[in-house]
Amino acid sequence: MSDKPSFLKPEPRIKVSKQSTEAMVEPLELGARVRELRLSQNLTLEEVSQLTGLARSTLSKIENEQISPTFSVVNKLATGLNIDIPQLFSQPIKETHHCSGRRDITKKGEGKPHPTVTYEHELLASTLTNKKMIPFKTTVRTHSWDEYEDWVRHDGEEFLYVLAGSIMLYTEFYEPVELFVGDSAYYDCEMGHALISTSDADAEVLWVTA
Repeated sequence: MSDKPSFLKPEPRIKVSKQSTEAMVEPLELGARVRELRLSQNLTLEEVSQLTGLARSTLSKIENEQISPTFSVVNKLATGLNIDIPQLFSQPIKETHHCSGRRDITKKGEGKPHPTVTYEHELLASTLTNKKMIPFKTTVRTHSWDEYEDWVRHDGEEFLYVLAGSIMLYTEFYEPVELFVGDSAYYDCEMGHALISTSDADAEVLWVTA
């Protein structure tokens, strides 16, 4: 249904293009920072594209350090991700290999809500930043594949566990499979995937994205 090239690591500097009056921003690891902020909000590239008005291919190239965004693009990113521009240019925290002692408790129903057209996500452990995995509980509102305009795809790998009802798991390279309470799946998120509820009521699933 839908559809990702070697490059030099950009140096931390601001360079003015001779072909354009717009300054090109090339901070250290900007792409990693954009990806970190996107994943911290549990957003796919398609969703960020809708929020910012930037093409999915442009966002992918920014995250992979293949292009440097202009200031107008930076403004669109900051507005779409609902952050201040300085947050975009702060460096991702590099975690060492010692025990950090971090902990977060999410009581029932107290997760951060994040509704989309087909899913209603509840983000768990939302107060922790720079997580190595993103857990969230999702109510699957859609009951028909026709409600999707395209595959859902994003970076990383994902674990899915059915909490209530039943779902049909669609994946780009496999036949659809129906899953019931207690069933689970693990898959590559860059492969197109989507869920629909096959039960009368909306299904609920636990998702963990790494």
